[in-house]
Amino acid sequence: MAGYSATLYANNINTAWWQNPNRPEQFGFLSEAYDFHIQIRKRDGEVLYAWHILPIAVYTRNERALLDEPSGLSHDVAKNLAFKLLSTDPESRLVINFHGNAGTVAQGWRTDTYRSLTSSAPDKIHVLTVDYRGFGYSTGSPTEQGLIADGIAAVVWAMKDAHIPPNRIVIFGQSLGTAVATAVAEHFVLNSPTIEFAGIVLVAGFSDIPTLMTTYAAGGIIPILSPLRPYPALQRFFARHIQETWFSAARLNNFVRRSRNLDLKIIHARTDYNIPWAHSTTLFYAAANGTCEGSMSRKQIDDAKITEKIGDDSWAWYWKAGNARDEGIKKIKLEIVQHGGHNRLPTYAVAAKAIMNIFELQTLP
Repeated sequence: MAGYSATLYANNINTAWWQNPNRPEQFGFLSEAYDFHIQIRKRDGEVLYAWHILPIAVYTRNERALLDEPSGLSHDVAKNLAFKLLSTDPESRLVINFHGNAGTVAQGWRTDTYRSLTSSAPDKIHVLTVDYRGFGYSTGSPTEQGLIADGIAAVVWAMKDAHIPPNRIVIFGQSLGTAVATAVAEHFVLNSPTIEFAGIVLVAGFSDIPTLMTTYAAGGIIPILSPLRPYPALQRFFARHIQETWFSAARLNNFVRRSRNLDLKIIHARTDYNIPWAHSTTLFYAAANGTCEGSMSRKQIDDAKITEKIGDDSWAWYWKAGNARDEGIKKIKLEIVQHGGHNRLPTYAVAAKAIMNIFELQTLP
C-alpha cells in the first residue's frame, strides 16, 4: 500500500523547485516583508514551515517599517512587526489554511488563494498557511496522525503565541486539507473546555480515503482503483486495507454533534475532475445528521433542507438547527458551483465570500 500512500500525500512532488519560498516576491507578493516565514516547533521534535500573509491595507500602512526589518526565515517571530500587527490588533481575523497534497505552501494556485482571502477584507484578514511534516522545508514524514498533530500545532500557535481568540479564527481546508481541517476542529471541540472557532470552510473535500480511492482521478484522468472495477471484491479488499483512512464524514458528524455553535461552509465545483462533487454532498449529509439526537435518512434531510438555485448551473443547500438562547445555533451550507475545478476553486470569490460571511456574523469582544 506504499504506492497509495505516496499518491495520497505526494509530498515529494514540487513543481516550484526552482523558486525560493523565502522570497515571496517571486510569487507575486509586494516584497519579502509582505509576509514572514516562521517555524512552529512541536513537542514531537518536528519543525513546521509556515507563512503569515498580511492584509494588503495593513501592509501598506506599515510598509516603510516592514521594509526596514530583516527578510527571510524568522526564528524569533515575536520580534517581527508583522507578527505584532496580527497579535496586537483586536480587530484582526485569522484564516488558518490547510492545503492539499503535493508541493508546498508556495505551489500552484495556493499563493493566489492567500491573496484572494486577505484581499476580501484588506484591513483585517490575515492568513497563516503551514506545510505539513515532510512537505517543503518542514521536517519528518507524512502520516494521518502526524498531519492532524501539525494542524493542531498551527492552531495552538495562533491562539497561544499570536493571542488570537478562537472566535476570530476560521479553519480553511482544500482537498486533503479538508480532512486535516475537520480532524483539527473535532480535536478542539472535544477539548475541556470546548474550543469553537468562528467557522470552518471545506473546499473540494472528500468523505474518506477508501471511497476516494475508487473515485479520485490523479491529474483528473484515471481513478486510482478504477482498473479493479471489473473485480469489485478485489477493489473492496484494497480499499479496506488502506491504513491512512481519513474518515472525514464520520469526524465531521462527530464534530457537529459535539459543537454548541457552528458555522460550516462546504464548497465544491461541478468541474472538479479530481474529486467528484458528490463527496461534498456526503459531507453535508453527515454534518446535518450531526445536528440530530438520533439519525436521519438522506430523504428526511432532503425534505427539510432549504435549496437555493444560484444562476443556471449552481445551487446551495442550507441546514440550520438549534436556537441562540438555549442550544446554540448550528449553520451548515453546501454550495455547488459550476466552475473552479479542483485546485483553482479556493481562489474564486465563492471561497472569499464564505470567509467574509463567517466573520461578519461574529460578535467580537
